[in-house]
Amino acid sequence: MGLVNFNLAEFLEEVEFDKSGLVPAILQDINTGQVLMLAYMNRESINKTAETGKATFYSRSRQELWLKGETSGNYQEVKEISLDCDGDTILVKVEPAGPACHTGNQSCFYREFYREANVSGWEIIYKLEEIIKSRKINLPENSYTTSLFKAGNKRIGQKVGEEAVETVIAALADPERLAEETADLIYHLIVLLVDSGLSMKDIQKELIARY
Repeated sequence: MGLVNFNLAEFLEEVEFDKSGLVPAILQDINTGQVLMLAYMNRESINKTAETGKATFYSRSRQELWLKGETSGNYQEVKEISLDCDGDTILVKVEPAGPACHTGNQSCFYREFYREANVSGWEIIYKLEEIIKSRKINLPENSYTTSLFKAGNKRIGQKVGEEAVETVIAALADPERLAEETADLIYHLIVLLVDSGLSMKDIQKELIARY
């Protein structure tokens, strides 16, 4: 399925291709905001992306088009395309079907050299989800999250109920603790989602559908 209501001709007129007929394209996860990879596009790959709705690039080393995910199955479903102020860089927001990096990492930018102590914005939700998913797979000892997974879905559900009650009590009787209790509730909800085979992206899709 191609891109709906995408004015391809107008877009191509605005793109400033380099002397080789290429333009850098940044892939970004539309749900998490995570930058996934940098690749290059030419007119043909942009046409193919518009036609299929899947991110398609031009390989400078092989000198041919390549559909991202054609081998691995980790297609990048295009949701938004933007052009920067100079017209020489494309931003492609996608719904990843799997890791963008050939190493198996979600993003090609996984070799982190510096980060401030605080995680910015709602990124913490997705970071927390990744940690919880890792706990479910590896079940490290002396981990509270591991103990929840070992206790099973019913017990996790009970904990969500308990935390929901404590959140309501805080709202009514101790507002200063409301943020703390809400954080506990969100954590246990994510554990329940992961244990049930769902993710925050599923919740995001549901909320978007109701918008």
